[in-house]
Amino acid sequence: MNIIYPMFALIVLTSVVGFSVGVSRLVSVKRRQVDPRYYQLLSGYTPPEYVIKLSNNFSNLLEVPILFYTLGVLLVALNISSPIIVTLAWCFVVLRTVHSVIHVTYNYPKHRFYAFLASYLIVLIMWAQLIILINK
Repeated sequence: MNIIYPMFALIVLTSVVGFSVGVSRLVSVKRRQVDPRYYQLLSGYTPPEYVIKLSNNFSNLLEVPILFYTLGVLLVALNISSPIIVTLAWCFVVLRTVHSVIHVTYNYPKHRFYAFLASYLIVLIMWAQLIILINK
């Protein structure tokens, strides 16, 4: 089941961003850039931009990728192996990584949207491929 490897790679990316969110929050409090009470309900104060970007990106990594993970679990459960889907899976992971890098660095919306759109189209194509394989 080669699909496991791109799934794991995306989990690693999500974990790195998630860990970075925690570190950025601690740093923002230590530098007195935000009152620690903000993190109780995420309201009442404005955190620094780097905290917001990381937090938003972490949320993004828990949204559309659920379609990717679900597809991967189905492939494993149905014992379906497809080199096309695995290649597309790696493309999805690369594009999600590009999206994350754009999001947490210079954050130009047009570039970020192109990476998002391409990754979203790839996951839809992956689903179409699964449907085709199931109906063979």
